[in-house]
Amino acid sequence: MAVIQLIHREMKLVLRQETDTFLVLGFFMLTVMLFPFGVGPEPQMLERMSAGVLWVMALLATLLSLDRLFQNDYEDGSLDLLALVPRPLTVIVLSKVIAHWLTTGLPLTVVSPFLAKLLQMQTEGVTALVIAMALGTPTLSLIGAVGAALILGARHGNILLLLIILPLYIPVLVFGVAAVEVASLGLEGQQAPLLILAALLCATLPLCSLATTAALRQALDSG
Repeated sequence: MAVIQLIHREMKLVLRQETDTFLVLGFFMLTVMLFPFGVGPEPQMLERMSAGVLWVMALLATLLSLDRLFQNDYEDGSLDLLALVPRPLTVIVLSKVIAHWLTTGLPLTVVSPFLAKLLQMQTEGVTALVIAMALGTPTLSLIGAVGAALILGARHGNILLLLIILPLYIPVLVFGVAAVEVASLGLEGQQAPLLILAALLCATLPLCSLATTAALRQALDSG
C-alpha cells in the first residue's frame, strides 16, 4: 500500500511536468521517422536496420529524462524528508523507478510497433520487439536510476551520466536487437534473447535498487 501511494505521488509530480514525457516520446518518434530520409526508402535496407535503430533511439530517449529522476527532490530538500520517513529508502527508489518507467518506457513500448512497421519490420519481428522492450525498458530505468543518483551534486552531471550509463546499457541493446532479428529470420532459439532480457531484469531489480539507495545516502550525507 505504501508503494502504491509513493508511486501515485511520483506520477503526480511527473505529470505536472508533462513536457518531459512529451519530449522523450517526441524525440523517439521524430528521430525514427526521419531515419528513412537519411538512408533511403529501400524496404530491405530499412528492415535490416530497423531493430538497431529503434533500440538505439529508445536508449537515447530514456537518457533524456534520467537527469531529473532525483535532481528536483535533491535540490528542494524533499529527498532529505523522504529519507526520514518510516519506510526503507529502497521502497522510495523503486517507486521513482516505476513512475519513470510508466512515463517513459511504457510509452516507448506502446508506440514502437507503429514505428517498426514504418521501418518495414516483419510481423514476427514486431511481436518480439514489443516483448523485448517490455522486458528491457524497466532494466534501462533501473540502471539509469543508479547513474542519476551518482551524479547528484556533481558538475557537468549530464556528461557524467552518459559516461556511466551508456556502457551498462550495451547488454540490453545487444539482446534486444537479437530478439527481433532472430524472430524476423525465423531461426531456432527465438526465446533465448527474451529469456536473457528477463534474467537481466531480475538481476538488476535488487542490485540496482540497493546501489541507487547507497548512492542516494552518500549524496545526502555529503550534501
